[in-house]
Amino acid sequence: MAYVITQPCVDVKDKSCVDVCPVSCIYLEGDDVDRKLYIHPDECIDCGACEPECPVSAIFEQSAVPPEWQEFTELDRRWNTGDAAERQAVRARIDEIQPPAG
Repeated sequence: MAYVITQPCVDVKDKSCVDVCPVSCIYLEGDDVDRKLYIHPDECIDCGACEPECPVSAIFEQSAVPPEWQEFTELDRRWNTGDAAERQAVRARIDEIQPPAG
């Protein structure tokens, strides 16, 4: 089971989770491109070090993701295993879920 970063991370991107990840499996293409961080499900070793570091409680073990954020499990997988077009589709879906401010 991998960990998943859910909706509370959108537009926060604190990155303290990145600092504690022993296998560097948390990604962000760029602050000006992505609105949240993504955990690569195949690289995550399920250590859980990232979860308590998140200031907005956005990180969950896959089996514990709240029902309202279940879609983020698939969005993380698609972002990490897809090509540029797939990443853009994930970004568009994030914008639908939580429209950008402004």
